[in-house]
Amino acid sequence: MSLDIFWFLPTSGDTRYLGHSASGRPATNAYMRQIAVAAENLGYDGILIPTGSSCLDPWVTAASLVPVTHRLKLLVALRTSLGNPTASARQAATLDQASGGRLLLNVVPGGDATELAADGVFLAHDQRYDAADEFLTVWRQLLSGERVDFHGEHLRVEGAQNFFAPVQTPYPPLYFGGSSAAAHELAARHVDAYLTWGEPPAAVAEKIADVRARAARHGRTVQFGVRLHVIVRETSEQAWAAAEELISHLDEATIAAAQANYASMDSEGQRRMAALHGGRRDRLEVSPNLWAGVGLVRGGAGTALVGDPATVAARLQEYVALGVDRFVLSGYPHLEEAYRFAELVFPLLPGKSKVTVDGAFTGGAFDVRAGQARPAASQ
Repeated sequence: MSLDIFWFLPTSGDTRYLGHSASGRPATNAYMRQIAVAAENLGYDGILIPTGSSCLDPWVTAASLVPVTHRLKLLVALRTSLGNPTASARQAATLDQASGGRLLLNVVPGGDATELAADGVFLAHDQRYDAADEFLTVWRQLLSGERVDFHGEHLRVEGAQNFFAPVQTPYPPLYFGGSSAAAHELAARHVDAYLTWGEPPAAVAEKIADVRARAARHGRTVQFGVRLHVIVRETSEQAWAAAEELISHLDEATIAAAQANYASMDSEGQRRMAALHGGRRDRLEVSPNLWAGVGLVRGGAGTALVGDPATVAARLQEYVALGVDRFVLSGYPHLEEAYRFAELVFPLLPGKSKVTVDGAFTGGAFDVRAGQARPAASQ
């Protein structure tokens, strides 16, 4: 079975060391395009473009990547709590046409309540999922070519139509991640692929089983993926040293402040991420090779697979055995780590091609292969 491997676009900025501003890289569009082109050339299947008040706008960013990529899928955040389904349907159809059918949508109903309030959204947790259910009901019907009349608790449209069909039928596939019962029910009713953050395999298995059972009750099937960071080096010792280096500039006050902020959120997924480590440096390996150090100061996906290439590939296969067929990966800095993961791990994954080359002149102006000297490069 071939796996879909996506990379992450750091539209809020990038870094070499978590919590160390002197190592930060600004989220310029030029840097985003550089990462996207690298991901395509390396053989990644797609790229996740996130959302949030600290991120570049995902739709404008995605549009800017269309001319510089040709095969890469663009997984773009769809905020159901902002905007309305009719305008979003037109956006999706337009971007799917412009990209030649490469658009995927990552449904985001909620997030940080403080951030939502700043955007004018004051719905409680389950209300956001109720509103998302109405949004997706209308959105899917519109992109399926239907004329829609809908009167709900949160949305009302009369005679709504979408006049520009997407390339993908009936609509670009919907991805989604959420850990609460309300989130699982939304996934069961509407989405094509459910993404979980990188929890230990047993916990992931429980979530998959619940979403799968709920989807079956609606006469649907859902595919599954995992969102993870990766820290891969040629040896296990080097990988663990790189993990410790990533958090080497963090102090306890910074960690405590971040954890207090996450504890104030109403996100079940964020609660589960924080519970894995409790803000403590001495309990970061929460499952074999699954390291929660990223989650000390980063919201959302907070775990990384750490190890040598064979070990990381084996851990990915443990998720595959549960029914996972796609991964959305990231690493710091995102440009360099995209190369490192592809070079070291792609040869060990089904459906992925080797990135590096054998038997070719590489690495210098004078090289020897089969007794022949490579001519020196002209100056």
